[in-house]
Amino acid sequence: MATVTALRARGARVAVELDGRPWRALSVAAVVEAGLAVGSPLDRGRARALAQIIRRERATAVAVKALARRERSRAELDERLAHAGVRDAERRVTLDRATRAGLVDDARFAAARARLLAERGAGDALVLADLVRHGVDDVVARAAVSELVPEADRAARIVEARGRSARTLRYLAARGFAEESLDDLIAELGDRALP
Repeated sequence: MATVTALRARGARVAVELDGRPWRALSVAAVVEAGLAVGSPLDRGRARALAQIIRRERATAVAVKALARRERSRAELDERLAHAGVRDAERRVTLDRATRAGLVDDARFAAARARLLAERGAGDALVLADLVRHGVDDVVARAAVSELVPEADRAARIVEARGRSARTLRYLAARGFAEESLDDLIAELGDRALP
């Protein structure tokens, strides 16, 4: 069984020596939580606890880095953690902690993402599909879409900007606008086609 022979501060980390040999650098929190002290043995129980602490810290670091760049859904963060090789148990704990801390909130993510897509000219169907693709629950996604400016109003703004043409109609259809939102434009274009 190895014994801790030195603990040396190295910036925000602590260099740990076992039996007079450099072992590894740990966070101060890990050293304190594991109860490492000069002269203390690194028995199996303490080594297991330390390994769990290190895995938890790594998972937290991956999550914080991912969330620092942009808001993510819980499913996206779970996927990011899995891709980084974080074990299932640590992923669940990390996701739960991030949710409790308010760092991950699917309703907030869905509302912000839905507004952004709507502002960029997306119809309700496209917004809904995008939210579901990002792992947002269907009920939460539909609630976010229901809070948007009505689709018909958004379509009317796009028609005003792009003009009343078959090309605009195709554009709106491709952007996920429902046929009901396009009825006026369809009727007008159909009337123009009549002799």
